[in-house]
Amino acid sequence: MRTILNRLIANAHWVLFVILEAFSGWMLFNFNDYQGSVWFTQANALAGYLLEKEADFLKYVRMDAVNQELTQKNLLLQYNNEVLRRQLFALTKDSSFTEQVQARLLDGIRSIPAHVITNSIRQKDNYLTLDKGRLQGVRPEMGVVNGTGIVGIVYLVSDHYSLVLPILNSKSSISCRLRGTNYFGSLRWKGGNPLLATLDDVPRHARCHVGDVVETSGFSNVFPEGIFVGKVVDIHNSSDGLSYQLHVQLGMDLANVRDVCVIVDEHQQELDSLESMRIPDAGGQTVRK
Repeated sequence: MRTILNRLIANAHWVLFVILEAFSGWMLFNFNDYQGSVWFTQANALAGYLLEKEADFLKYVRMDAVNQELTQKNLLLQYNNEVLRRQLFALTKDSSFTEQVQARLLDGIRSIPAHVITNSIRQKDNYLTLDKGRLQGVRPEMGVVNGTGIVGIVYLVSDHYSLVLPILNSKSSISCRLRGTNYFGSLRWKGGNPLLATLDDVPRHARCHVGDVVETSGFSNVFPEGIFVGKVVDIHNSSDGLSYQLHVQLGMDLANVRDVCVIVDEHQQELDSLESMRIPDAGGQTVRK
């Protein structure tokens, strides 16, 4: 300890120089708008670059496990696809019917593959960052999914990156339904367990059971209908007793999500334009439709 103190005293002028330089830099960037904006822009760009490289390194380290997981998912998808194909053929006796249904469901839908470079699960309002942005076709209000369920909704975009509002955020509310029915509600996360969310406002007359599958309803322009969300693990009455509150085990583990897809609905602009139209009511006033 004495040796360290002696060295600091012997080089006190250098220590003072560094302190003064740091103080002057702080004053320069905090009290001058132009210099401050340049500094923070460059710092954010550098931070984004370093985080992206870190994510690439971690992805490389976990590549074997990821490849195994993808192989299992592909086999399961192929099996499910073949089962559905046989069932449809048995019902319709038309081998082209399956292709017609798939084409109709996916008409105008495509996806942009992206990688998660930062995320969090321990906050009340969590966010995650993707390595795709405006230049790659990502826009706000686009849905984000992965192989096990929905991830969230794009919130902000820059040229090369995008910020996503995931399910694990108190501001998130996604329209979901019980598979095989038209009963729907709002999926929200209320903190705590990152694998458990709540489906609110399900009607009291809905027939729901533990183990029922929860999927997207398609009532918004963000997610197409039928995307897996999770399974019901518990059923409660709402606080006012007028509806059910379902606890849903999420299929997506945000702590382990790396590769995602941003859903692009090519009819989105047309739908937004239609919904923003104003039509006159009976009193001659204009209302939003």
